[in-house]
Amino acid sequence: METFWDWITVIAFGGLIVLMLQRSSEDPPRDHLLQYLAPAAGCAISNYIGNNYSDVGAAIALLLVGVYVYKVLKWPPESFFKRRDH
Repeated sequence: METFWDWITVIAFGGLIVLMLQRSSEDPPRDHLLQYLAPAAGCAISNYIGNNYSDVGAAIALLLVGVYVYKVLKWPPESFFKRRDH
């Protein structure tokens, strides 16, 4: 845990783990375990690129992870952004 990319990718991976654990406790689970392989690998690839080659390339890889989570895993849900009037 020496670089910015170490920290940011571990935080992103931790969020991915929390999402997977929360959704795996549903009955029936809405996601398959293999759907989390691509963003987990994307975090590792982003970390590697950021530590060895290019900050821009790492940022693009991490952005693609975010797009995958939004489009495929459908997080955050639409209700997350709706305002609640009390």
